[in-house]
Amino acid sequence: MTNFVERLRMPMTRRDVLIRVWAMAWLTFVWVLLWGQITIANIVGGILVSLIVLVLMPLPPVPVEGKLHLLSALRLLGRILVDLAKSSVEVAWLACRPGSPPLTAILKVNAKVKSDLVLGLLVDAINVVPGTIVLEVDRTKRDLYIHVLDVGTPERIERFYTMVAHLQHLFIRAFEREEDWQPHEYPSDSFHHGEETP
Repeated sequence: MTNFVERLRMPMTRRDVLIRVWAMAWLTFVWVLLWGQITIANIVGGILVSLIVLVLMPLPPVPVEGKLHLLSALRLLGRILVDLAKSSVEVAWLACRPGSPPLTAILKVNAKVKSDLVLGLLVDAINVVPGTIVLEVDRTKRDLYIHVLDVGTPERIERFYTMVAHLQHLFIRAFEREEDWQPHEYPSDSFHHGEETP
């Protein structure tokens, strides 16, 4: 309880406010996706759930580097929605088509994003696309192990890798452009980009 009161008393910068608003919007978006319908009740419910999560069950602070580029972030959101709709149709077809079940596999992808926050957002974006789910994240090597549905041909595997590469590119353009990147100075007992400091 003491920690909770102390967190409420801590001053927040403009950037802190923007990060919390973004987190709340993202959690609300995921909540609406889970219910499968865009309704006022689902949106209000998502906002309430996100407030409860952010206020009563906050995660440890994650350093935020880079800068948000709004237009690129909107392109990223549009791409996620397109992938979501496209994959939903494909998964529905695989579920009802005649013939044997589709071949699945666990594929490894090396993430090019730098910050842990953006890595977490990338994992979330992959997970909301039907037919893909991240099973394991190696923070040190930045490797993602992803279960993928329907990898029966080399073309389908290549299409998956292309989709993830394009998604990563959009995340980098939205949050981690080289010209904006200023790495956070971690204390000596922490890590930087997944590597132990001496």
